Amino acid sequence: MPTDLEIAQAAELRPIEEIADQMGLCAEDLDLYGRYIAKIHLDVLEKLAKHPQGKYILVTAITPTPLGEGKTTTTVGLGQAFKHLGKRAVIAIRQPSMGPTFGIKGGAAGGGYSQVVPMEPFNLHLTGDIHAVTAANNLLAAMIDNHLHHGNALNVDPFSITWRRVVDISDRALRHIVIGLGGKSDGIPRETGFDIAVASEVMAILALTTGLHDLRQRLGRIVWGYTRDKTPLTAEDIKAAGAMTVLLMEAIKPNLLQTLEHTPALVHAGPFANIAHGNSSILADLIGIRCGDYLITEAGFGADIGAEKFFNIKCRYSGLTPNAAVLVVTVRALKAHTGRYRIVPGKPLPPELLEKNVADVEAGALNMIKQIENVRKHGVPVVVAINKFPTDHVEELQAIQRIAVEAGAHGAAVATHWAEGGRGAVALAEMVADATDQASEFRFLYPLDWPIKKKIETIAREIYGAAEVVYEPRAERQIRRYEASGFGNLPICIAKTHLSLSHDPQLKGAPTGYSFPITDVRVAAGAGFVYPLAGDIRTMPGLPKHPAAERVDIDEQGRVVGLF
Repeated sequence: MPTDLEIAQAAELRPIEEIADQMGLCAEDLDLYGRYIAKIHLDVLEKLAKHPQGKYILVTAITPTPLGEGKTTTTVGLGQAFKHLGKRAVIAIRQPSMGPTFGIKGGAAGGGYSQVVPMEPFNLHLTGDIHAVTAANNLLAAMIDNHLHHGNALNVDPFSITWRRVVDISDRALRHIVIGLGGKSDGIPRETGFDIAVASEVMAILALTTGLHDLRQRLGRIVWGYTRDKTPLTAEDIKAAGAMTVLLMEAIKPNLLQTLEHTPALVHAGPFANIAHGNSSILADLIGIRCGDYLITEAGFGADIGAEKFFNIKCRYSGLTPNAAVLVVTVRALKAHTGRYRIVPGKPLPPELLEKNVADVEAGALNMIKQIENVRKHGVPVVVAINKFPTDHVEELQAIQRIAVEAGAHGAAVATHWAEGGRGAVALAEMVADATDQASEFRFLYPLDWPIKKKIETIAREIYGAAEVVYEPRAERQIRRYEASGFGNLPICIAKTHLSLSHDPQLKGAPTGYSFPITDVRVAAGAGFVYPLAGDIRTMPGLPKHPAAERVDIDEQGRVVGLF
């Protein structure tokens, strides 16, 4: 079979105006970026206000292996499959960071015959949104240090500054740095560091905003440090929010692309799910849900992370109610949850993992059962999508279907959309459509007026399976500070590993009875959430020994090669 890049480069794309026409949009609603990419003006929200809302479908997954289990591929395949049923679908996904693209994971356009195209710009700069986020973030950082240099009129406590610079490349050498070295003209020396750009609160704000003026207000509420008498300092206080907004005036517009089968694809914002809330933008969803019979969106990593944050953060701010969820499952991931197999990116799968072993599938299915429960705790019907690999065995697939239904899934369908495109996900689409016709009982996991600790402990106990939460002294101090500063009524966005339901990537399956450690607690006041850090979590990834960037190049014709 051709590579993903070869499939994408051989695709016959349609002019983006034709894709927009499927959504009820016209050329005047677009800013074109070449023939196949466009930005959508936000004033279409008023134009679409009287259009009926489509059904709202979330694609999530079990706890993945480091290779990923195909959520984006499933999102694309499902969107394409509805066309085979005579229905109109729109998909909404995140823009990938170049950190993973050039690191371990590769791109995030889907795979096989279920991809978003054009694949190369999708996985690289696209329309420059991440660069705009980087510029806005770093403008605030520069203005903070400039303020210290020019006398510190706000009485800033330099040790309280939490705002860090960002860059959209995985670079572990920048995690902890000292700035201001040199002479007096080079600034005030202090310790700080870099995060990856998609971990910036500016990216989280872009994903959660509902319009340009809301964006301006959220940026103004960013808390970047404290005065010496413990008063929070905001971007508004340092007069940075207006210029930050101006830098994001184009980035706030969702990007329109297409799938290989010409289903409209909205690509907008890219917050990580293990660090931030891991969902594409509210604005893309508000547009897409009125442009088709179904809007299919994707949340990062497993249902314990991206889906929980989708329900309790994104849906709170968007006001949209999900009709169904799709839980992506693979045989290899369930076997890995037995703890018997080690999957390493860049290395072949263990041969024994590919052998028929129904017992290991059944043992590892504890993770799937827990993730089905996590979705159903929010009152949303869930369909299991078994993303089939050529090495899977029929008996293993049948075991997954049986266990999923016994665990409360609305159904479980084997899908071959990677190899067959939309045609391979028709059975899944039929099952999902039936699930969306059920009465919605959507509910949040917790009320906002609970204390911060009670909200953290509810997530840890109900979603992760922990017996207790243990707070380090710094986390205790931060919680007291944030509640005293008026941030106690915000939703919770826990930063933790994506490789386990717990904080420990080595704990596979569905661990219970363990202590869940909170090492630090921070506030994203502009984005609108408190984010505790669990265990050893990094906001700046590092590159592997042989990063994917080593394989990316151009050929004799000037075409990109090596992306995957």
